[in-house]
Amino acid sequence: MKKIITSADAPSAIGPYSQAVEINGTLYISGQIPIDPATGKLVDGGISEQVHRVLKNIGAILAEAGYSYSDVVKSTCLLADISDFKKMNEVYSEYYKTGCPVRAAFAVKALPMGALIEIETIAAK
Repeated sequence: MKKIITSADAPSAIGPYSQAVEINGTLYISGQIPIDPATGKLVDGGISEQVHRVLKNIGAILAEAGYSYSDVVKSTCLLADISDFKKMNEVYSEYYKTGCPVRAAFAVKALPMGALIEIETIAAK
């Protein structure tokens, strides 16, 4: 049965979608942008600060659903500028050290609210 997951420690959805949906032991997390859940605004700083915020938001949703970063099997990273790929990887590697998930990374024309990064995630138990 499908279960909607919502964490107060991650930003509320800014459209008609759920933060995450769990079904049959798999958690699908909507694309997260670097919104500080306390302020509802993008975090200050560049790509490194934004990737940290996105991954903290993902971590909060994972925890709410009873998952952890080690349960993540797939990430899709959307970058406003592909030249940020190296810095994104540096921060990403702080959260995924071993048994890393499969991943795709793309440059896109623009992201919501002028974000530099958006990451969607799939986790499984």
